[in-house]
Amino acid sequence: MTADRGTESTVWKIHGERLIDDTRRLRLSIASVELPDGVQFEQYVLRMPKAAMMVVLDDRKENVLMMWRHRFIIDRWVWELPGGYVDPDEDPAVTAAREVEEETGWRPRNVKPLVALQPSVGTTDAENLLFVSYGADYIGEPEDINEAERIDWVALDSIRERIDAGEIIGAASLVGLLHVLAFQAG
Repeated sequence: MTADRGTESTVWKIHGERLIDDTRRLRLSIASVELPDGVQFEQYVLRMPKAAMMVVLDDRKENVLMMWRHRFIIDRWVWELPGGYVDPDEDPAVTAAREVEEETGWRPRNVKPLVALQPSVGTTDAENLLFVSYGADYIGEPEDINEAERIDWVALDSIRERIDAGEIIGAASLVGLLHVLAFQAG
């Protein structure tokens, strides 16, 4: 066995998948699964479009551009990075930059890949691509008034405290911010 490929003895077999719902933003199905020991069961599978988010740092790399918003599904106010779904045939870096502009009114100066993640690999295929920008220019009020209660430059040195307080809980926001805090480089 190698680090990047396991043995075939631990591969779960998929005997079929039946579609439950298929919309523009998700595909829900039930897969018939067989474990290596022969146990069979059905598992819900959720497939979502690729999403792109961005960590936008100010010129001094001391603050990050974030959105304070209400998430109705969990009925909580949280800080999040700007981002959204990647349109078909759109470059994810372009999506991330476009979403920053639409949601915050700031234009990232440079966009670099940061990290990719799957927030819930046991049941969901929802690839999140994170980018970073060092610097941004204010271009005006956000185009999309439905996204956030407020847009703010949040001090990087307050991120751990905000995570501990439960103000930053989204997987992509957590991964992007923690990645920058752990590995920040110009």
